[in-house]
Order: sequence, then structure tokens, then C-alpha cells
Amino acid sequence: MIKLENNTYEVIENVNNCLNQEELVNKYTDYFEPFDYILGDYAYNKLRLKGFCDKTNERFSKINDISTKNDYLKELCAYKCNYFLIKKVKE
Repeated sequence: MIKLENNTYEVIENVNNCLNQEELVNKYTDYFEPFDYILGDYAYNKLRLKGFCDKTNERFSKINDISTKNDYLKELCAYKCNYFLIKKVKE
């Protein structure tokens, strides 16, 4: 489990054990508050974050649909990049 501000997240995927919790805490902002998932990928040794939602989330749209995660990785991330996916734990 990872605590980011007022939210707790569980690690769903962690390709090549790339999740650096300190780096994630430093990169996280309240912008990611409404998202159900956060995907972190590494390009040129820099962490990038992207928020995704479940269909039940009021912020859900085609651009942040969690079911498009694999398309996002294939089309907008470095080839075979290291990445992690964390999911917000509902209290």
C-alpha cells in the first residue's frame, strides 16, 4: 500500500520492479485526486504520470478509460518501457 496525500493506493502492476515510492510522492499532485488509477511510466529515466478512471467515476471519459491502458502504453509510451499501475483504495 502507498499513501499519497489523503489517499491510499494498492500496487496492481510493477513491471521490472520500477516503482520508486519517493519519486512518486514527489511527482504526485492534487490533480490526480479524482482518478481511480495512476499509471507511471519511465521515458529517458523520467517518471511520467497518467490518471485513469473506472466507468463509474463521474470524471470518466474515453481519454481516461482504464480499459485503454494497453493502447496508451503501446501508442504514447516508449517501447517496452517500465511502468507501474496503482489503484485507489475506496475507504
